[in-house]
Amino acid sequence: MKKTFGNIYILIIMLFLYLPIMALIVLSFNEAKSMAVFTGFSLKWYDELFNSDLMISAMFNTFTIAIVSALIATVVGTMAVIGMNAMKKKSQNALMGFNNIPLLNADIVTGISLMLFMLILQIPRGYGTILFSHTTFCIPYVILSVKPRVNKRTESLYEAALDLGATGRYAFRKIVFPELWPGIFSGFLLSFTMSVDDFIITYFTRGAGINTISTLIYSQVKVGIRPSLFALSTIIFVAALVVLVIINIRQSKTDKRNKMVFNL
Repeated sequence: MKKTFGNIYILIIMLFLYLPIMALIVLSFNEAKSMAVFTGFSLKWYDELFNSDLMISAMFNTFTIAIVSALIATVVGTMAVIGMNAMKKKSQNALMGFNNIPLLNADIVTGISLMLFMLILQIPRGYGTILFSHTTFCIPYVILSVKPRVNKRTESLYEAALDLGATGRYAFRKIVFPELWPGIFSGFLLSFTMSVDDFIITYFTRGAGINTISTLIYSQVKVGIRPSLFALSTIIFVAALVVLVIINIRQSKTDKRNKMVFNL
C-alpha cells in the first residue's frame, strides 16, 4: 500500500513538472497562433524561428556568451582553487566564505552593482559587458564544484610524483588534473547552465540592440509571444534531454565496467 501511494506521489510530481513542458512542445507544432485551440500539425513556427534574424542573433549571443564565460570561469576558478589549496586553513575558510556571498546574494543586487560599476567607469554596455558579468557570477560556482576534489590524497600523490623525478607540469597533468576533472567538468556545465538561464544580470548589463533569449522573451511578452519561441524552447529541452541521456548511458557503462574489474 505504501509503495502504491509512493508511486502515485511520484507520478503527480512528474506531471506537475513536465506537463507544462509537454503542452509547450505540442503548441510549438500547432498550425494556429492561438494557445487555446489546436488546429493542425505544422512546422511553420520552426521555419519562422530559423528565418528570423532577431531570433538567430539572440541564440548566437546566448550560447556564445554562455560557452566563453563558462570556459573563462572554469579556468579562473580552477586556478583559484589550486592557489587556495596552498594557503592556511583559516585563509581558505575566509576565502570560501567570500566566495559563497555571490551565491546567496540576490541576482538583482549583483546586476545593479555591475551596472553601476560600468557606469562609473563609463564602459559602453554591450556584448563584452554581458560576457564580463556572466564570467563574474560563474566563477563562484566553479570554485564550489572544484574545491571538494582537492584533498590530502591528491597532494600526497603530487608530492610522490615529484620525489620520483617528475616535473611539476607533468605531475599536474597526469595526477592533479585527472583528480580535479570531474569537478572542473561539473563546474563548466553548471556555469554554462547558469549563463543560459540568466535574465536579471543580463538585463542590467546589456546595451541597446543586444539581446539574449531571456531578454528577447521579456521584450516580446509586452506585445505577445510568438509561437516560434515555443519552438525554440522545445529544441533547447530536447537537446538537454539528449545530452542527459548520453551522459547517463556512459556513466552506467563505466559503473558496470568498474564493477566487473572490482569483482575480478
